[in-house]
Amino acid sequence: MADQKTTGTLRKAAEITDDEINAAVDAVLAKPKTASYPIGGYLLDLAAAVEAHEPSAKPLADPEAKPRWRRTMARTAILMGRPMRIE
Repeated sequence: MADQKTTGTLRKAAEITDDEINAAVDAVLAKPKTASYPIGGYLLDLAAAVEAHEPSAKPLADPEAKPRWRRTMARTAILMGRPMRIE
């Protein structure tokens, strides 16, 4: 599984759109424990993506963090996440 692509790589390859990434960001901000989330032809565990990226986990867990910072960090975690192809 070491060759599993990141969401960012899939975005660059146009397999996932910016709109799909923005929807995933909205989903994780609305419900941080969101697990299997469909993004393009893939599923991404949003909660695991955030947890795996510690710099994102901290501001997303902090209700005092500025909304724009939380959104940026959620997007970063999602772009670094490794979705599984839906078969």
